[in-house]
Amino acid sequence: MSESVKGPASYFPSIEQKYGQPIEHWKQVVRAAPGYGTTAKHMDLVALLKEQGLGHGHANAVVAHTLAEDR
Repeated sequence: MSESVKGPASYFPSIEQKYGQPIEHWKQVVRAAPGYGTTAKHMDLVALLKEQGLGHGHANAVVAHTLAEDR
């Protein structure tokens, strides 16, 4: 029996389907943001993705997962 995906990554299949880009594309957008890793706050990064068309929940999931990966 395979383990189900939980947390922010559980949104990834629907994000890829809805917006037509792989998750790595959106992670790169987050990582390329001004101040990423220093001064950019979580909600600033969410706002950046929302400006590019992602819904709030999807943007929040991508940002949370990306920040956790890079810790």
